[in-house]
This record gives sequence, structure tokens and C-alpha cells, in this order.
Amino acid sequence: MKKICVITSSRADYGLLKPLMMSMQKSKKIQLSIFVTGSHLSKKHGNTINEIISDEFTIDKKIKLPITNDTSEKITKCLGYVITKFGLFFSKMKPDAILILGDRYEILGVACSAIINRIPIIHIHGGEKTLGAYDDAFRHSISKMSVLHFVSHSAYKKRLIQLGENSQH
Repeated sequence: MKKICVITSSRADYGLLKPLMMSMQKSKKIQLSIFVTGSHLSKKHGNTINEIISDEFTIDKKIKLPITNDTSEKITKCLGYVITKFGLFFSKMKPDAILILGDRYEILGVACSAIINRIPIIHIHGGEKTLGAYDDAFRHSISKMSVLHFVSHSAYKKRLIQLGENSQH
């Protein structure tokens, strides 16, 4: 049985991850572990962790982030915190792989921790573009760290290949 850790940080990624998580939960070949972080744990953003709970998923870890606004100083501090916290959890848990989606800075921190702990990364939505934001740099960095890619369009697969990713993964 493979231990796969899914990390969700917002309502946006959870909505896309939920069907996959449901399938993984039913599988006899996968032991699903769920880490919840980011805006899911924010009262300001509606405590969307309650959606995960009401969908009857077991949450293995909740990682509240020390961020109150999106200044560069706060994001930098938060990124360091994410790398440290997830690094500790991954070194103890030792999942066979992690599954992440998207391009947020907290997801970049998760990916860094996984790489340092030699945990394979499965990335969803690589190759996409967001103009005028940090997101592209974060997404492409996450894609470069990942061993398995799930893209939403053939154009995004082409972009990943242009970035040097293996066309078979």
C-alpha cells in the first residue's frame, strides 16, 4: 500500500482535489493522508476546513500559517515557516509521494520540503500561465521539482516539455 499525502490550502484547490481524494480514499492500494493549511484555517476566509470535515475526510495535520497580509516580508516569513513545518512532518511521516495542485507560495514551500526529504511530488495544473503575478514562477518551480504531472490541457503539457520535463511523465 502506497502512502500518498494530499496537501490542500484553499477552497479553490480542494474543489479540484476532492474527487481524486474520494477515489484515493476508496482504494485498497493507497493510504490517503490529508494535510490542511492556508486559507482553509482562516476565519476571514470562511474556515473552509469545515467543508473537508463535512465531506467526511480524516484530516491528519492542520498547519496554521503565520500570515496576516500579503506583504513581501510576511510571504517570505510564511514560506520559511512552511518549509520548516512540512519538512518536520514529512521526515516523521515518510509518505511515498505527495500530491499538490497549483501555484501558491505555501504550496511552493511544501514542494521544497518534499524535495529535501526525497519525497516524490505529483503536481496538478503545471504548465499554466497567470500574467502579472508570482504564480508563474512558483508553478514552474513546483513543476521542475515534480516527478509526475497532470495537466488540464495539451498546451500546458507542451509548455512543461519546453521547460524540460519528460513528455512521458
